[in-house]
Amino acid sequence: MKMYEALLLAILIALVILLIRKPVRLDSPLIIQRPGQYHLILAPQLAHTRNFLELIAGKFGETAPQEGDIATQYFEVREAAVPGSAHYLLAVGFRAGVLYFQAINPQPLLKDADSHYEIVRSFSEQVMVQLAPMRGEREAGGLRATVGAAAQELNIACNRLLA
Repeated sequence: MKMYEALLLAILIALVILLIRKPVRLDSPLIIQRPGQYHLILAPQLAHTRNFLELIAGKFGETAPQEGDIATQYFEVREAAVPGSAHYLLAVGFRAGVLYFQAINPQPLLKDADSHYEIVRSFSEQVMVQLAPMRGEREAGGLRATVGAAAQELNIACNRLLA
């Protein structure tokens, strides 16, 4: 009987430890690649944005011609179309037949001259130089329209950032 009691006690202790243990917070970005389709780099807290980005990739793949690169477009995205809701910065570019997404959390602006556009542009350029350099360029209107359509479908506020 004592063996069963010891086993039960060990199981209870393990359950208590699992319940009170703090969740592990990832400090490294989430990278998801679908060869020939898209490449996602998401800040650790933005894994939940994956559905939105995959919807964009699906819509873009259905409607856009796959030749020619598209310059990176920058957006401020709010999860719900409610002012004051949490937001993040998104860069979307098209190179060599692959959509590239980078999503980061906005940093507090230190000066009036700082902007979210510059923050996301700088981050995206550092990533894209390593992954896929530009080879010519075509109009980005189709990409912007696809992002807007996906945002509207999911009731997400998505504003294009300009220099």
